[in-house]
Amino acid sequence: MDFLCVIVQALVALAVLALVVVLVLAHVTAGMVNVTRHENEKYFLTATGEKELFPSLHDPHSREMSVVIPAYNEELRMPVMLDEALQYLENRQKQNPSFTYEVIVVNDGSKDKTTEVGLRYTRKYGADKVRVLTLVKNRGKGGAVRMGTLSSRGKVILMADADGATKFSDIEKVEAGLNELNPKPGNLAISCGSRAHLEEESVAQRSVFRTFLMYGFHFLVWFFCVRGIRDTQCGFKLFTREAALKTFSSLHVERWAFDVELLYIAQCFKIPIAEVAVNWTEIEGSKLVPFWSWLQMGRDVVFIRLRYITGAWKLQSTNKTE
Repeated sequence: MDFLCVIVQALVALAVLALVVVLVLAHVTAGMVNVTRHENEKYFLTATGEKELFPSLHDPHSREMSVVIPAYNEELRMPVMLDEALQYLENRQKQNPSFTYEVIVVNDGSKDKTTEVGLRYTRKYGADKVRVLTLVKNRGKGGAVRMGTLSSRGKVILMADADGATKFSDIEKVEAGLNELNPKPGNLAISCGSRAHLEEESVAQRSVFRTFLMYGFHFLVWFFCVRGIRDTQCGFKLFTREAALKTFSSLHVERWAFDVELLYIAQCFKIPIAEVAVNWTEIEGSKLVPFWSWLQMGRDVVFIRLRYITGAWKLQSTNKTE
């Protein structure tokens, strides 16, 4: 009996030691918010090739909607998405001339011709409607979305994936979700596109191992960070300008798990969040490597909460951009 007690005490001591090690590791490896721009990232090219300075999210809005598209090596998939998005936006503007928009393609350090593809649309529609922000080095999807958002002019800001997996006209669904939140006072609200209604079908098509990874990730998100949102990872999210400034100013994670931190920050600030079902189709060419990406995202989710608990990361309402 005494021997059993010794074993239990040793296991408890090891568990406590492991927890301390993880907490220390999470704290000392925590990176700070980095919104510093390389000189070349401060400008976009006009249709005639002239350089103009990007505006700031801190400025008052001058467009009804901004669409931010993070793109890494997307020269092949992005044209389909841009054609669909711009056709919708142009038709909407014809029906309602007071509706104004901009599309910001953020080239996240691509090695292909992503920037050249984006600039073709700048020349076609003009730089007032389509702008390309070319990052000098790869930041990750979260970093690309943040830099594009901080350069936007919209009253509302949509982040949308370059692969066009979500039907772009479903913007009307997430807009309706945003409006139903009645974002006052402060005009703070977020509406998230969701694929949760497709989960049963996707499970049937996945291997047992991938399904296990998916549910494991969902559990970590629920346990450590975000409650009440079934699909945190859909790349179709609409922010009021004020909500974007408040959340992206505190964002640290720049890779795949950035959505989780964004929603965690929003819930800490008690920003209302809607989850709206959208049409979604899996598109070939995903940059997500199933096993290792899920592991990295799971680690990041755990570290997000631990870094806020230890004080390595702190929430802040705004952050000046350079």
